[in-house]
Amino acid sequence: MCVSCFLVQLRAYVDPAAIFSEYAYFSSLSESWLRHAKTFVDGAIQSFKLTNRSWVVELASNDGYLLQYLAQGIPCLGIEPAANVAEAARAKGVETLVRFFGEECARDLVQEGRLANLIVGNNVLAQVPYLNDFAAGIKILLAPGGVASLEFPHVVRLIEGNQFDTIYHEHYSYFSLWTVEHLFARHGLAVFDVEELKSPGGSLRVIAQHLGGARPEADRLRQVRLLEERVGVTSISYYRSFAGRVAETKRTLLAFLIDAKNQGKTIAGYGAPGKGNTLLNYCGIRTDFLDFTVDRKPYKHGRLLPGTRIPIFPPEHLMEAKPDLVVILPWNLATEIAEQLAPIQAWGGRCLVPIPEVSYVL
Repeated sequence: MCVSCFLVQLRAYVDPAAIFSEYAYFSSLSESWLRHAKTFVDGAIQSFKLTNRSWVVELASNDGYLLQYLAQGIPCLGIEPAANVAEAARAKGVETLVRFFGEECARDLVQEGRLANLIVGNNVLAQVPYLNDFAAGIKILLAPGGVASLEFPHVVRLIEGNQFDTIYHEHYSYFSLWTVEHLFARHGLAVFDVEELKSPGGSLRVIAQHLGGARPEADRLRQVRLLEERVGVTSISYYRSFAGRVAETKRTLLAFLIDAKNQGKTIAGYGAPGKGNTLLNYCGIRTDFLDFTVDRKPYKHGRLLPGTRIPIFPPEHLMEAKPDLVVILPWNLATEIAEQLAPIQAWGGRCLVPIPEVSYVL
């Protein structure tokens, strides 16, 4: 954590081209995330008075999960560095530029005579290694009177929820509102509204405009500022207890799995997300605990989870193997996944989540 700007960040660095040029996550596979996107688009059209003369740009637009709801009436552009998911977006009719976003990309678009009335960035800020370049790009591309909406996991929820599994090389930074406001301010942008979101794991949606813009600050912006001041996001002591609570989570999970195995129960996983790999490797959970995991993405089938070498199968494999317990690794989607896995109750199967503590969801 930087003691000047209080940005929580990884020390280890992996070139973004090695992570994001080909990407294994397709946003449209989550029905709850699609509903979230549709709700946002409907609200944005009304709140920001978007018309067929507006222009909307989404940064890290993935497979067009959000812009598909705009593509038929409001001009839009997705900017996505992963060519494979950009291809899926184009198949939906969403114009997509395969490129990393930053100051240079923004200047190129402006030179074409284009300024964005709305810039959207959902769950991308944490995946940006060059934050100043990214924020400078938003400033350049944003039209006078335009707004930028960014969603990112809230470091306060990460700390209080023991969400240590969200810390891995794909996520370079972990943000408080305090940090984002200071980042934007140094590039001539001002946050005027913020919304606390339940997913994934507790996020913030900040809405920003050019510094000195006409929109007044919302009451809930002041409320989140007070929340962060109360818990102490700008004090080192706030973060010191985190490691100890993470270790306790590990011990509790392992004790649960050991007891289940001693009872002769079979255990499988659901999902092969990055966060799951952090959890499994840190806890030392391999095929001695989890026989296999399943995932809806065909891209991952027949592969092994890195480090633990747990095999990945299609979801249908659960119905064949009939495990007693299914550990939901993408716990932020537990409600949606538990609904999909309701049939496992036919043989007495149950679903559980490991974070922030072991608990059954089915």
